[in-house]
Amino acid sequence: MSLTDNKVPVTVVTGFLGSGKTTLVNYILNEQHGKRIAVIENEFGEVGVDDALIIDAEEEIFEMNNGCICCTVRGDLIRILGTLMKRRDKFDYILVETTGLADPAPVAQTFFVDDEIRAQLRLDAIVTVVDAKHLSLHLFEEKAEGVENEALEQIAFADRILVNKTDLVTEEELVEIEGHLRTINASASVVRTHMSKVDLDWVLNVGAFDLQRVLEVEPTFLEDSEHLHDQSITSVGIEETGQVDVAKINNWLGWLLGEKGVDIFRMKGILNVAGSDNRFVFQGVHMLFDGQPDRAWGEGEDRVNKMIFIGRNLDRDEITQRFRQCLIR
Repeated sequence: MSLTDNKVPVTVVTGFLGSGKTTLVNYILNEQHGKRIAVIENEFGEVGVDDALIIDAEEEIFEMNNGCICCTVRGDLIRILGTLMKRRDKFDYILVETTGLADPAPVAQTFFVDDEIRAQLRLDAIVTVVDAKHLSLHLFEEKAEGVENEALEQIAFADRILVNKTDLVTEEELVEIEGHLRTINASASVVRTHMSKVDLDWVLNVGAFDLQRVLEVEPTFLEDSEHLHDQSITSVGIEETGQVDVAKINNWLGWLLGEKGVDIFRMKGILNVAGSDNRFVFQGVHMLFDGQPDRAWGEGEDRVNKMIFIGRNLDRDEITQRFRQCLIR
């Protein structure tokens, strides 16, 4: 594939919930590479958080909520790409970050089945981020007949694989993980990362996507086909104004991790903590949790508490009502 044509290169960043995709996107945007990058974000859930977690950059950021890019909002992707191409002089590169529940195949398919997009854009690579700590929980999960294992699909279609969060596992575990990855996808290049930090020349403008290889793996790749997501996985979004009491929010988070941690695949949010002029940002995967003060709230910025929880057997009313008890009335 020629890298000297006039087509705009596109990198699709995929990976299961909590693997480190947004961290990778932030790292790419923050590095000195001289590229002007447009970012397309896709979130699973009615409350968008990722756009607020991406660094304050000059890059253009588009967000798609409440559906997987591979099915319900794929039309939005085509429309956004079309809009971007009308402003072709404002960027050199496009990054598409999918939801952690997306099958990358239909996303990649978009760049070949739409004539206008195919003429102007080049799918450069599918980069899959893998959570070394929790991969086996999802890779070997038994699914109902006909229901896709998204973690498996994301690895199978990858051109580049980042084995992330290497600090949370042993060398023996890493070797075992890499063995599983090679079994699933022997042709993908694999690198170990911490905080998704990687040589950008390894993931950007690499010409790694090979349509012929994909057609060997999935001969029906260029044909429209139905695919089923695991319907037991749902999202709970919370968007509430007001300040939260520190002691109460700590108790709420403790309850959430203790009682629901196993069933929560991913959580992330921004809190307006009483007594602080800074946003409090938290992220979590299963029982792992990280929270810290972030940048100061902007002048005139709405201090809204925004959170999203994605997992199995989540009780929306219970989670929401317990959070509301943390608000200072």
